Amino acid sequence: MKNNQNLKIKIIVLFLATVFMLQACATNNQRDVIELNVKETETPGELQTEESKELAASNDSYSEDNQQELSDDTGNDPAIVNNFNDELSREEIEGLIFMREEEKLAKDVYLGLYELWGIPIFQNIANSEQNHTDAVKKLLDTFGIEDPADTSPTGVFMNEELQNLYDDLMALGSQSVGEALKVGGAIEEIDILDLKEYLEITRNESIRRVYENLLRGSENHLRAFVSNYERQTNVIYQPQYMDLEDYDAILSSSSSRGGRGRGNRP
Repeated sequence: MKNNQNLKIKIIVLFLATVFMLQACATNNQRDVIELNVKETETPGELQTEESKELAASNDSYSEDNQQELSDDTGNDPAIVNNFNDELSREEIEGLIFMREEEKLAKDVYLGLYELWGIPIFQNIANSEQNHTDAVKKLLDTFGIEDPADTSPTGVFMNEELQNLYDDLMALGSQSVGEALKVGGAIEEIDILDLKEYLEITRNESIRRVYENLLRGSENHLRAFVSNYERQTNVIYQPQYMDLEDYDAILSSSSSRGGRGRGNRP
């Protein structure tokens, strides 16, 4: 009797184990089918994050906007120079290359004059000029233009005109503190004139925005050098490259921001 009961228990346990195994197999098969369906239906495009979709849409918008702003009546052979299919005139390309090195020249001269004289204005504005030349570099990279200053050391320039200017300005700035501050003023005057010239021939809005920002920065730098020069020498600064009218307009505009206008000079 007792043996019969043990046999029944074994049969029940065996039956339950078989049922459990069959259910487990069915569940695994169902999971495999679901995973297979997911892999077959989800394409890389559907798996993009919202951030990547927005970035792609932004790039498309950038391309379309700039293409609409450009026309075919440049009078020059256009050059397709970037991944967005923007067309830049030869003058626009040459302008970017030149401004990249000209902003580097300002930074290099100011760093050299700071080492000579230890006046904080040179170091402070050199930091700003680093931002300026970096901004132009970003444009070069964006438009796929070779960077002339990518690996050039301090005081070395591909453009012969800028190389000669650097050598001359460093020689002048080494004579005295007053001459060094006049060199700072000269650089900013030259920068302002060149930026205005390139703004007249540049139609690409991305480039124009950068040039306009650089222009405002150079005007601020000019006012700072003039103020420091006059404080150090007790001599009124005279423009070295700019017309007196344009120069006065820049200095007078500082009075609206709390600076000294020309009429307030000692």
